[in-house]
Amino acid sequence: MTDAPFSRLQTLPSWLLGRAGALGHRLVAEAMAEEDSKLGHHAVLAAVAEHGPLAQAELSRLVRIDPKDIVGIVNDLSARELLVRRKDPRDARKNAIALTPAGAELLARLRVRTDAANEQLLAPLDPAEREQLLILVRKMIEGRIG
Repeated sequence: MTDAPFSRLQTLPSWLLGRAGALGHRLVAEAMAEEDSKLGHHAVLAAVAEHGPLAQAELSRLVRIDPKDIVGIVNDLSARELLVRRKDPRDARKNAIALTPAGAELLARLRVRTDAANEQLLAPLDPAEREQLLILVRKMIEGRIG
C-alpha cells in the first residue's frame, strides 16, 4: 500500500484542529480545577454575569448545555453560594438565576487562570499568527453556523 493511512490522517485539518482543541481544553480544565471549577461552571458564571438574571431554560439555551445538565451545574454553584435563585422580575412564576458577589470574585479569578492557559496554548505563535489563527477559526465556525 502506497498510502500510509495514519500518517495521512495526521495531516487532515479535522485531526489537527481536534488535537489543538484537546490541548486547549486540557490546559483550561487544569487551570479551572485549581479553583474547583469546570468548563460548564465557567460558562454558566460568565453567562449569568453578562446576561443575568436568567431563567434556567434561557441559561441552558444561551450556554448550549443540555437542560438536564444545567440543573446539576446550577445546583453545584448554588450550593457553593456562587449563584442564587430569585423570583424572575419578568415572570413571577419562574425563578431567575443571579450571580452572587462570591460568584463574581470566582469569575474574575477564572478569567486570570483561563487567560494564562490560553497564553500557554498560543505560546508557539507570534502575535500576527495568533490573530490570523483566530480569524480563520472564527471564519470556519461562522461559515457553518450561518
